[in-house]
Amino acid sequence: MPVHYELGKRRDAPHVVLITLDRPEAKNACDLEHFHQLAQAWKRFGEDDDAWVAIFTGVGRAFMSGADLKTYVPEITALSKKIRDGSATDVGGYSLTDGTDAVLRGSKIYKPIIAAVNGPCVAGGMEMLGGVDIRVASEHATFGVLEPARGLFAGGGTTVRLPRQVPFAHAMEFLLCADVVDAAKAAQMGLLNAVVGEDELLDTAFAYAARITRNAPLAIQATKRSVLEGLKVDMREAYRNEARIAQEVFATEDAKEGPRAFAEKRAPNWSGR
Repeated sequence: MPVHYELGKRRDAPHVVLITLDRPEAKNACDLEHFHQLAQAWKRFGEDDDAWVAIFTGVGRAFMSGADLKTYVPEITALSKKIRDGSATDVGGYSLTDGTDAVLRGSKIYKPIIAAVNGPCVAGGMEMLGGVDIRVASEHATFGVLEPARGLFAGGGTTVRLPRQVPFAHAMEFLLCADVVDAAKAAQMGLLNAVVGEDELLDTAFAYAARITRNAPLAIQATKRSVLEGLKVDMREAYRNEARIAQEVFATEDAKEGPRAFAEKRAPNWSGR
């Protein structure tokens, strides 16, 4: 499988799904199939009641390096022509939105997502990182918005999300200089939560997941929803939206009863504090 979806891979983390991009021969650059499979993995995660947190990583020393231009460009061009010539919105299950869905552009997944960055995180990798909540990197990981150096435009969300997530000057350095930045500097710029040794990477990501899953799942999802929706509007409307979400949460019995009550109804194997 191009993308692995493993729920409960660790016995002590039954509600954590590990999603792994598997295309080492291309340093985890994606063709049409890999973008499609990744988009489907995110859809599955969003709909999976047993999956409370996702960790995304890549096989080997490669995280995600965006589109494989040698294969993806002709594939998406051919797909566009087929869709344009007919009334279909997809061909053979592939959709024109697979690429943006794969990198979480405009995502409405309100469950937490953790990135375990184990190698180059560039182009589409950086676009996906913008849709992730917690970012852990190994010491040899690298980061970069490299599209301008190739005469391309980073249109998967980076120009919108990055200036909202790190200080403006750092965001513009990423976007305009098109440099490759090492993990230590990326952390200094505010892009990462932690930089650890390669052998500690997944353990650290699962440790973050454990800290999250100790809390009430519906409250966590409501919190992330309030944050993401609040970023789209001015502060006054964000406060109104927060109040609406709070009313929804307080009206939900599972959320009021906390993580154990929710788990006993929806996931009997959950182990709380």
